[in-house]
Amino acid sequence: MAITNMLARFRAPLLAATVALTPLTATAETLADAMVAAYRNSSLLDQNRALLRVADEDVATAVAALRPIVQWVVNSQWVDNLEGTSNNTLTWGLEATLTLYDFGRTQLGIDIAKESVLATREALIGVEQQVLLQAVTAYMNVRSAIEQVDLQENSVRVIGQEQQAANDRFEVGEITRTDVSQADARLAAARASLASARGTLEVAREDYLAATGNRPGKLAAPPPKPQLPATLEEARRIAQRSHPGVRQAQRQVAVAELQVSAALAERNPTIGATASVSRNNHEADSGIVGLEMSQTIYSGGRLPSIHRRAMANRDAARASLLQEARDISQDVGTAWANIDVAQAQISSIDEQITAAQQAFDGVREEATLGARTTLDVLDSEQDLLSARADKITADANLQLAYYQLLAAMGLLTVEHLQLGIPTYDPSAYYNAVRNAPYTSRQGESLDRVLRAIGKQN
Repeated sequence: MAITNMLARFRAPLLAATVALTPLTATAETLADAMVAAYRNSSLLDQNRALLRVADEDVATAVAALRPIVQWVVNSQWVDNLEGTSNNTLTWGLEATLTLYDFGRTQLGIDIAKESVLATREALIGVEQQVLLQAVTAYMNVRSAIEQVDLQENSVRVIGQEQQAANDRFEVGEITRTDVSQADARLAAARASLASARGTLEVAREDYLAATGNRPGKLAAPPPKPQLPATLEEARRIAQRSHPGVRQAQRQVAVAELQVSAALAERNPTIGATASVSRNNHEADSGIVGLEMSQTIYSGGRLPSIHRRAMANRDAARASLLQEARDISQDVGTAWANIDVAQAQISSIDEQITAAQQAFDGVREEATLGARTTLDVLDSEQDLLSARADKITADANLQLAYYQLLAAMGLLTVEHLQLGIPTYDPSAYYNAVRNAPYTSRQGESLDRVLRAIGKQN
């Protein structure tokens, strides 16, 4: 109950932040647009939705084991008697078999399949988080790359002006050819940096296309950052309760526990019924109804081996759950630390930019009076450029760290962010197939579900 209340407190301010994710203009793509496009266009999500439907069908297969099996049979026999006579008999008919009681084996199989479905649903949520985080990363990288290109273009313009001023001063004899060469070299370096920044931008655009299925246009400013829990420990408690990786591991432990019980149940007897009707080529009709009870007495060690294997898998699943919980806790702590680091960096870089700007203005003014060299001006300009570039990187890292923290807490989902789009219903297909449908009415219902799933994708 405490965790539920905690999530409710955390959710309210987060929703206020995600309101800003809606498009502000018709031409600017928002972070919400990027995440929506990623959710709708992700082939990885489509793949894992199909895998979930595979798990749903496993439930239908397990349920079908409780039902009769009816099959047609054709049998041909050639009999050669010792008296020298022979006889060829062709028999055709229908046979039905039904397991009446297997001491819980079939029910355990159904329970295992259902728990596997729940585990696969959690895996699908994990993939959803991965897809959305990739979209956020791609969005931030494109914006950062655009800002870096703008910064480098401005640097080329400023250094170009300094280079032209150096040429002018050389013409009147105020500076030497060495000063001009230094300005020329710094301008060439700025142009190389601009080319590199443009290349980085093109790579970022390709990553955006891969993450969202669309090429980036004009990107809006990032929305207000989501509100964080009050403490790191609170964030960790939310993650242990909400993260799909932890919940998937819990379901897998349940599956492993049931598999141990199923392995023990393999040693139990089975009671079944059979019925058949047939006719042969001599026009002789027959009908058989029977009961059968069987139990394995000796299997050469196979059944004990299956039981030991199931127990080993159970131990592995329990250890995996513990490790997953530790990994999630570490991810939360890492994201939390990255936020603190980025915030501290931004505060220091802001001071650095202010000081570097003042230094640049002062050095440039002093250079006009002959108290500073061209190299001093270029060095001061480079310090200011580096500070501004670091600020762009730190801002992007801070934004990304917030969403990494949401993902580590298990909250980076379309539903939690309230992106306002229809989401995939993992229970729709399950509800259509869980009773192992065969009749035409159920088949039509299943077809409607499949068409609806296709429209949502």
